[in-house]
Amino acid sequence: MSEVVVVIFRGLLSFLSLLVLTHLMGKKQVSQLTFFEYVTGITIGSIASSLTVDLDLQLIPVWTGLLIWTLGTVVLGIISTHSRKLAKIIDGEPTVVIHNGQILEKNMQEMNYTLDNLMMQLRQANVFNIADVEFAVLEPNGMLSVLAKSQAQPVTPADLKIPTEYEGLATELIVDGKIVEPNLSQLNLSREWLLEELAKRNHRLEDVYYAELDTQGNLYVDLRDDLDGLPQEQDISETKVTRQKPMKKPPDKGGKP
Repeated sequence: MSEVVVVIFRGLLSFLSLLVLTHLMGKKQVSQLTFFEYVTGITIGSIASSLTVDLDLQLIPVWTGLLIWTLGTVVLGIISTHSRKLAKIIDGEPTVVIHNGQILEKNMQEMNYTLDNLMMQLRQANVFNIADVEFAVLEPNGMLSVLAKSQAQPVTPADLKIPTEYEGLATELIVDGKIVEPNLSQLNLSREWLLEELAKRNHRLEDVYYAELDTQGNLYVDLRDDLDGLPQEQDISETKVTRQKPMKKPPDKGGKP
């Protein structure tokens, strides 16, 4: 068996293994990964890549190691959901780095967290003055949670006692020219109603790329290639420019022309 065929086979095995094993580990955004989960993810990916291209390694032992690392991560995740102490050991705890506008240097030193990192993450949270911060907490995943002081927080309609209407998520009705039938049924709407609404706008179903209905009953429709109908940029070098006649001088205060 040639090396290319072996690499293809082992690559497919690694890909399918990662596909199944990552589903076992659960869904979590990269920005929400703890340091432990980040390290285990890199290790599992490294083992999978070695399984694919390092032909000197035996297939079964490497695949077994990949399985052990994944199952170990899954088991620890299950146990940590039932044991708060173990969760603190594995994932760590949130740490307060600013309290009432004062930086807590000792807490930062314990985590090897620099002032430059603190200022950068404060700016990312749209905070440019430490004096405006009531609490800043460094989360186990490395993100900084910031609570501004009450006088520095933006005014909300609730503060002004202004009534607001409910704003929920818009519902997809058409995606890539195809009607999402389950969403229509959930809203107690019919296919005929949707087609009639499109006809009122002189749109055909096959011309619609995306359509959604918000909670206020407003239908948004986006057409395929809808920029084609807009006026194109015009070359003014060949355009005749007519000069306007100069305006007559307005009369002065004395009333003379």
